[in-house]
Amino acid sequence: MSTITIPKNKRDELVQKFQDYFEQELDTELGQFDGEFLLDFIIKQAGPVFYNQGLADAQTIIERKTQDIADEIYEIKMVEN
Repeated sequence: MSTITIPKNKRDELVQKFQDYFEQELDTELGQFDGEFLLDFIIKQAGPVFYNQGLADAQTIIERKTQDIADEIYEIKMVEN
């Protein structure tokens, strides 16, 4: 099983967004350590769900495009006969 990794600059950006959200919406200060801990929890719990949905969406697109190509090849074969 793969682990979801996020570059440090993106992690820092997400933690800052969590801190801003907690401050503005919950009137609570979220420290750097707690923000990183929260991010790790979200990645572990929700990350696979989002990742797998992204893969399923990509697979659907690829299958649709593959069918389009197969249909076009079939049309060409019919024209040439």
